[in-house]
Amino acid sequence: MTQQIPSERRPPPPRIFEYTVPPGWIVLAGRNDADNDYLSLRMAAPNDWWFHVRGLPGSHVILRVPSGQEPDKDILKMAAAIAAYHSKARQGGVVPVSATRARYVTKPRGASPGTVEIRKEKVLMVRPALPAGSEESP
Repeated sequence: MTQQIPSERRPPPPRIFEYTVPPGWIVLAGRNDADNDYLSLRMAAPNDWWFHVRGLPGSHVILRVPSGQEPDKDILKMAAAIAAYHSKARQGGVVPVSATRARYVTKPRGASPGTVEIRKEKVLMVRPALPAGSEESP
């Protein structure tokens, strides 16, 4: 017999921004720390790319990588620009964004929501931006 959690104690479902980057790549961004954890640790496939602006608060961003495909540098930079846009660096010029495969993102034991450790980091320098024709609401 499974026990149901009363609705007032159930966490709200994650609210994730979704964007399409030409020619059809899907980019997802969390709205808050709990959404970032869910996105980075549960939704992301090991081969997906993970992004976060360096040194400032912001969303975790995932670039979905379809099986058998590999994004080029321009696609990675577009996803990094979305991460910069969903951060405290939104009004900045060119900002550094950490990028790695989702398989290299882990949560330290006892860490607060939204806190992760990454390995095999690449740093991309981008201007904060959303894809053309995108809006902020999911």
